[in-house]
Amino acid sequence: MDEGRNRRGASLEVLRAEAHDELTTVIHARARGGDDPWDFIPDLPTVDELVVWMLRAERIRDDDGRLPTPARDYRVLRQIALDHPELTTTVWTMLGRLAH
Repeated sequence: MDEGRNRRGASLEVLRAEAHDELTTVIHARARGGDDPWDFIPDLPTVDELVVWMLRAERIRDDDGRLPTPARDYRVLRQIALDHPELTTTVWTMLGRLAH
């Protein structure tokens, strides 16, 4: 696998920096496009949520792009929390939202 695309080996600080850069880019693009930040920023994921989604996407890619079943998705997200304890609260919050 391409080293530049493998995020699992990266530190949480690096993952958070990447996610922050992504969110900043989205915010600037939407604001330049005329969207009011007060309207769209509350709907954006947090930095940690974006990190979890990035890690999840990597695992889907590693599984030949197959989307996980709900049960496997639960296990994937739970494993992310185990691999990155600092993301545990974020993962469980996201799982709670997915269940509804």
